[in-house]
Amino acid sequence: QVQLVESGGGLAQPGGSLRLSCAASGRIASIAAMGWYRQAPGKERELVASILRNGDTNYGDAVKGRFSISRDNAENTVYLQMNSLKFEDTAPYYCNADIVYWRTSGPLLRNDFWGQGTQVTVSS
Repeated sequence: QVQLVESGGGLAQPGGSLRLSCAASGRIASIAAMGWYRQAPGKERELVASILRNGDTNYGDAVKGRFSISRDNAENTVYLQMNSLKFEDTAPYYCNADIVYWRTSGPLLRNDFWGQGTQVTVSS
């Protein structure tokens, strides 16, 4: 099966930076899209950024101009560089990937996978 492993969360001051990473592992054939979502307490889960295999990116309005997403297709890894952090960025961040993978038996299967979440806290 497929697993997403996230890292890089932590504590930062306003105006500071953090870099998140998410690596997919398993019997992977291809990854169509990877991205990051966050869900602050009392709020709905929202898109932070996403990236297609061809490099096309999409950003949530709240982070546009401050965050940058990238991916290493050879390593099945996506990164999120977060700059100019604000208090409002505080939330658990979840990695997401649209993956085509090999079944234990049978043909290829395509599914959405989620990481366990990594906490980002911005505080003075």
